[in-house]
Amino acid sequence: MPAQQLKQNGDFLALTLANPDGLSPAHFSLDNGTQVEIWDTGVIYFEPARSGQLDIVLSCGVHGNETAPIEICAALVRDLLLGKLQLSERLLVLFGNPAAINNGTREIEENLNRLFSGHHSKGAGLINAERRRAQALENYVSRFYQHGGEGRERALYDLHTAIRGSRFEKFAVCPFLHGKPWKKAQFQLLAACEVTTVLLMQTPASTFSYYASNSHGADAFTVELGKVRPFGENDMRRFAKAEQTLRALVSGALPPFSEFRQADFQLYEVYRSINKQTQDFKLHFADDVENFTSYPLGSLLATDGDLEYRVEREGEAIIFPNAKVAIGQRAMLMVVPKDVSGQLI
Repeated sequence: MPAQQLKQNGDFLALTLANPDGLSPAHFSLDNGTQVEIWDTGVIYFEPARSGQLDIVLSCGVHGNETAPIEICAALVRDLLLGKLQLSERLLVLFGNPAAINNGTREIEENLNRLFSGHHSKGAGLINAERRRAQALENYVSRFYQHGGEGRERALYDLHTAIRGSRFEKFAVCPFLHGKPWKKAQFQLLAACEVTTVLLMQTPASTFSYYASNSHGADAFTVELGKVRPFGENDMRRFAKAEQTLRALVSGALPPFSEFRQADFQLYEVYRSINKQTQDFKLHFADDVENFTSYPLGSLLATDGDLEYRVEREGEAIIFPNAKVAIGQRAMLMVVPKDVSGQLI
């Protein structure tokens, strides 16, 4: 029985990966009074005996080959189940794409992180497992927040690692807030995770973090913690601060943040998005070029048939370049430094 097994070994990840197509719901209590519910494969909910005012979603494995966040979340869940970590906030932990995790690939058929905010049902509709999973994850997040009720603080941290290296090893993407101010406390939380580079999006997106922010008013970020590596090859010491901070967050043990100073951060906004339009799309820089790399004005960045994309602004930098995306999807973002003075609360 999953409940007894999990109370003994705490290995929800192993249970998930052994049942990638689904798990029957289950409910059980821990000795410390925490209520635990399995909603599906890769979906586990915790409610402490006494809850604070924060409803937290931690997600990982939305891309199956991004293993460090999966290991961080698996260890956190294990210690909660074994009573080694005391919970003080409502928590939902999601292992996004179990089939892709088993396969050791970013996706099986389609990029799961391009399918939220209803994009799973556009076009041909729910035609593959990733589209159905995106719809299910939306429903689980809605269920979680709605059960907590109105007036509570909501957060979602979608943990990733990037395909390529970065000038700034760790960085976060803040979804478009539709005119709402950014929060100093969220930047300070990221800084405690050793994430001081933040990309501030300027348009709606189909990502998980935008869905949580726009649909549920959550403080949400896509958090890139390093570079993609296979299981067993991550130097977990590089993620220690992030792991410690997330554990402190869910257990109500965060120390006071130091005073916010914009000078401590590297903040960027999107200047333009370059989408792949034909199979002839080609990047004109090396495959190992790091995120946030800049080139001189006029430098050729990419071609797409007869189209040329060149550097248009001083300080313009590349992020998330990927020529292998499907036609119509984003192949690269161009970003520029952003001053947020007067736009923070």
